[in-house]
Amino acid sequence: MTNFNYQYEHLETVSDFVRWGGTLFQKAGLSFGHGTDNAFDDARVLVFYALRLPWDIPETYLLSRLTITEKREVTDLFRQRIESRKPTPYLTGEAWFAGLKFKVSEATLVPRSPIAELIAQEYRPWVEPESVHRILDLCTGSGCIGLASLQACPNATVDLVDISPEALEVAQQNIEMYHLEEVASAIESDLFSALNGRKYDLIVSNPPYVDAIEMDALPEEFHQEPRLGLEAGQDGLDLVRRILAEASAHLTEEGTLIVEVGVSQFYLEQAYPELPFYWFEFEHGGEGVFAIQKSELDAFQALLNQRVNP
Repeated sequence: MTNFNYQYEHLETVSDFVRWGGTLFQKAGLSFGHGTDNAFDDARVLVFYALRLPWDIPETYLLSRLTITEKREVTDLFRQRIESRKPTPYLTGEAWFAGLKFKVSEATLVPRSPIAELIAQEYRPWVEPESVHRILDLCTGSGCIGLASLQACPNATVDLVDISPEALEVAQQNIEMYHLEEVASAIESDLFSALNGRKYDLIVSNPPYVDAIEMDALPEEFHQEPRLGLEAGQDGLDLVRRILAEASAHLTEEGTLIVEVGVSQFYLEQAYPELPFYWFEFEHGGEGVFAIQKSELDAFQALLNQRVNP
């Protein structure tokens, strides 16, 4: 059992606490992957949050000494992280995605999609950013993908769609935080069920795609996230199948569908060998994100109909 009180009384600087926190997290066997990939960056996030420090603070400030009150606040966050195994963004209530800060809660997944890299590239060459007028962020959670996509497509509006009303409350808070009420809407819907008649130039989705085997093997931190946002049946494709079947009706003629399926890519290619998925390669990590156009979805559906009614 760590004697937190004794330890923090003998530490002084910002750097001391980051080092101590990282060591504590390593000894506790914590897992990472919610905005950080190691113990010391995770500790730094908590220290900087408690001290209200910007991430790009000059290195000299790391030698600043903490007050007794600040030491207690940092130590309490360390204690919570270790004892609860909650991902750090659930303790701070915020996470960064595509260069923007978003509110998060235990009703939403922590933002971490490689789709951020596509946003930085303005989704080129799949769309002409200036020509995109309507975007759908399906299974939106905190709204991070849809709202960040407005940076890439300056003439667009976005619908943030999720089945969870609790997640949509967070998405609405993020809309309001960035004063985007005129161009962004949070909509409760089971995939496309409440979107009758709506068509989009770009549909982007990071749906639940964790298969049964992977779900059982996830570290405790990931089990703190809502199962509704992760779990997707035996092969991880329960929702993706529905998206592929229904997306064409909600895409404009030149529309594009982009979906993250992670390690379920293998199962998807096995299930749909005739669909011409384009799989992205990422410079900054990540896998299992495909793009496909409405015309390709329509051609596939026509092929299926021909087989049923030769």
